[in-house]
Amino acid sequence: MIRLTLTCALLACSVGTAFAAASTAGTSAGAVGTSASSKTTSPDDKVVLQARDDAASFVASDGRIRGAQLEAALRHLREASAGARRASDMQLAQAILAL
Repeated sequence: MIRLTLTCALLACSVGTAFAAASTAGTSAGAVGTSASSKTTSPDDKVVLQARDDAASFVASDGRIRGAQLEAALRHLREASAGARRASDMQLAQAILAL
């Protein structure tokens, strides 16, 4: 759940100014990196983390490649967060990559 919260925080920052988004993303990504070493990942976190490769393909192809794991993660994030519902698929994919 911590990663999901951080993903939503990253997403909220991406809507703000470029400077604020960059500084917050760096801080949040660092926090996620330290918690990623913990063995207490929930199934919800796994859905998002398993979508990283699909998110990378999506971002690199400018949205033309949409994998099943990314679709599942986008659906999961939007069900869990009002901020994610307002975000574009590209913003969410970039937030997933920042984890």
